[in-house]
Amino acid sequence: MITLTDVRKDYTSEVVIGPVDLQIPAGGITALVGPNGAGKSTLLTMIGRLMGVDAGTIEIAGFDVTTTKSKDLAKIVSILRQENHFITRLTVRQLVGFGRFPYSKGRLTRADEEIVSRAIEFLDLTALGDRYLDQLSGGQRQRAYVAMVLAQDTEFVLLDEPLNNLDMKHSVQMMKHLRRAAEELGRTIVIVLHDINFAGHYADHICAVKDGSVVEFGTPAEIMTDDVLTRVFETPVHVIDGPNGALAVYY
Repeated sequence: MITLTDVRKDYTSEVVIGPVDLQIPAGGITALVGPNGAGKSTLLTMIGRLMGVDAGTIEIAGFDVTTTKSKDLAKIVSILRQENHFITRLTVRQLVGFGRFPYSKGRLTRADEEIVSRAIEFLDLTALGDRYLDQLSGGQRQRAYVAMVLAQDTEFVLLDEPLNNLDMKHSVQMMKHLRRAAEELGRTIVIVLHDINFAGHYADHICAVKDGSVVEFGTPAEIMTDDVLTRVFETPVHVIDGPNGALAVYY
């Protein structure tokens, strides 16, 4: 479980995230949704300790994010931000191998190599293992970064808008991979999404963030309603019954 207690981040006297009290259950996918600038990515990066908190505490599986040693935290939680700035002349396999750094410190063992191979295979990248990143499509490159995170072999995985710049086909493929990771690998995945319909279809829980606060948390059935979505996104939303579940229609 991920627990946030009275968490606050102060940017200015007028721009504040929190205070946030939130419990994200272990297992499955929890989607963070909300308008632009709501604070979704800030919450995610604070959970992953890439940004400090100004007040409150964050615990992951009982470990205090602020006080736990980095080498120990890296074996509990992994995070992928929107900005990926690795040198492009890396192969897919070399990139995914970085996920083993908390264990190998750069000297991959045979066991590490096996984990890297499994992560590459899981994301359907086996045929591209020796390909350089700058030779890949956007969707292939994004899968490689997610494979790197999975190779870190943490129970908790934080992903900041992994569908960014992906077309519909590759977005669907990515969400299917993440759904499998939650179900088959037992990972707890917390993901920032812009598309509420992807959240409604693939997530187990949805956390709606607005103006720096958590305003709704529940199952897709509880969140995917006209009233809730209209209030969160401040635009008229109508939820209809689609062939595979509820669909939000904006008008």
